[in-house]
Amino acid sequence: MTDTDAKPAGELVLRTLAMPADTNAAGDIFGGWVMAQMDLACGIRAAERAKGRVVTVAVEKMFFAKPMKVGDTLSIYAEITRVGRTSMTLSLEAWAQRYLSDVMEKVTHADFVMVALDKQGKPAPIPAE
Repeated sequence: MTDTDAKPAGELVLRTLAMPADTNAAGDIFGGWVMAQMDLACGIRAAERAKGRVVTVAVEKMFFAKPMKVGDTLSIYAEITRVGRTSMTLSLEAWAQRYLSDVMEKVTHADFVMVALDKQGKPAPIPAE
């Protein structure tokens, strides 16, 4: 592992492979694709905690530190950092395992704010753990 031997924070929620269809004109993986994978992972973890439907209402402090390349495995780690009455904040990290190597590098991180919804699509209280 590189990145000064840093380790991912949170729990592994999603792993996927970066494919050629996900590239921009320079050959790097679109930042939007990485962000979409982070949103998927966030939705999984937040729905588990809320025990129901959730939606993304904000993405805060997103920084792209390193590019993703075709063939890299993207791993998304999530940690719930705040739970309110109907919303929660999750800190997400995206790490690339470089193609055919053991090298892991953090490519981006962000805070996502999610809101729990009831069956009518209205904000719903998040149950106690």
